[in-house]
Amino acid sequence: MRLWHEKLIPYLPRQQLLGQHREICALRGKGWGKNHSVVNYVFTHSYYDLYRYHLKIMDEMRKRGFHCDGIWFNPTYRGKILGCDVTDFTQPRKYCFKQGNIYSKHDKRYLDDCLNNLAGKGVHIEINK
Repeated sequence: MRLWHEKLIPYLPRQQLLGQHREICALRGKGWGKNHSVVNYVFTHSYYDLYRYHLKIMDEMRKRGFHCDGIWFNPTYRGKILGCDVTDFTQPRKYCFKQGNIYSKHDKRYLDDCLNNLAGKGVHIEINK
């Protein structure tokens, strides 16, 4: 499981984009807070940051003509099992709205790591760094 660098979202192949949506749905649901070395950094941020990242993924999906259940656009929705969580947990915090990347880990080094990971899968993406 990996959250691709935000700069890569418009360039992700179909399989990686749709896979990213499924992984985020799992993280927003019962996967929130479950230990996984590749995405543990997500849990040091607010849940709302994951929602904001998910919006970027779903926006790209829509641009490409893919459909995702509109319920995921509700920031309090946590999947079929958990339903909506309207506690402070799912609400935005002021610090969530900083400029730049949502996740501080999504720096140039992480971008290079993601590009190398994709290249290992046979996916070569050229972007302006």
